[in-house]
Amino acid sequence: MPRLHLHLLSDSTGETLETIAKAALAQFEGADVSRHFWPMVRSLQHLDRIMGEIASHPGLVFYTLANLEIRDRLEERCRALGLPTVAVLESAVEALKAALGQHPHARPGRQHAMDEAYFARVDAIHYTIAHDDGVAWEDWEQADIVLAGVSRSSKTPTSIYLANRGYKVANIPIVVESPPPPALFGLRHPLVVGLTTAPERLVQVRRNRLLSLNQVPETAYVDQERVAKEVQYARRMFADNGWPVIDVTRRSIEETAAAVINFFNERRSAEQAE
Repeated sequence: MPRLHLHLLSDSTGETLETIAKAALAQFEGADVSRHFWPMVRSLQHLDRIMGEIASHPGLVFYTLANLEIRDRLEERCRALGLPTVAVLESAVEALKAALGQHPHARPGRQHAMDEAYFARVDAIHYTIAHDDGVAWEDWEQADIVLAGVSRSSKTPTSIYLANRGYKVANIPIVVESPPPPALFGLRHPLVVGLTTAPERLVQVRRNRLLSLNQVPETAYVDQERVAKEVQYARRMFADNGWPVIDVTRRSIEETAAAVINFFNERRSAEQAE
């Protein structure tokens, strides 16, 4: 299979475009794709400079460009080169235009406007960073979500991912020798979610972690029997408190976060129905 050059042109940060391209490429296993990322394309002069690179590496062009003049120039130049182009948001915008009866504003980067939601997301990130790994448990009642799990069960990366989605998240390691503070069991506002994983997989993850830190890879921290008891202890705690549980053994961080959000939404819907 020949290599495909995929050019991604955006008039903003390009996060949306990269996400769409990544999701689409995930459907093609083993594809040899070289991605060329061109953000903040907001002038014809900038586009003309990029076109030289596109001509040198012909392929497929994805774009999210609000300015009609720049879009038309891109389409014209690509047609001359015989290159296909895809306006990745076009169908969504057209559907919204028909449903809302409004014409879209051709303003780049509007999804990144510093509105109330933006500052709420920043606040959530600050809170989550300050409440990692059991720190500042006195403020847990302010959280939206509290993640509990044994060491290396992906609590921190999942917390950060959720924070970027606007959720205030605290996380607490479950350690047999050091029970969590009593405050964890009396929380009313936050949703507490338990993260668990297969002991065999956990041993592998912990051993890799020790090796990356140049530490001895054979300690109680990675003892198979001890780790199994540790996971069992955490699972019993989750069950005793009626907390929803997610097995992260074969889940990506994104999939784990999506499951947490589903639990959060279900709880909120149930509360609103009461």
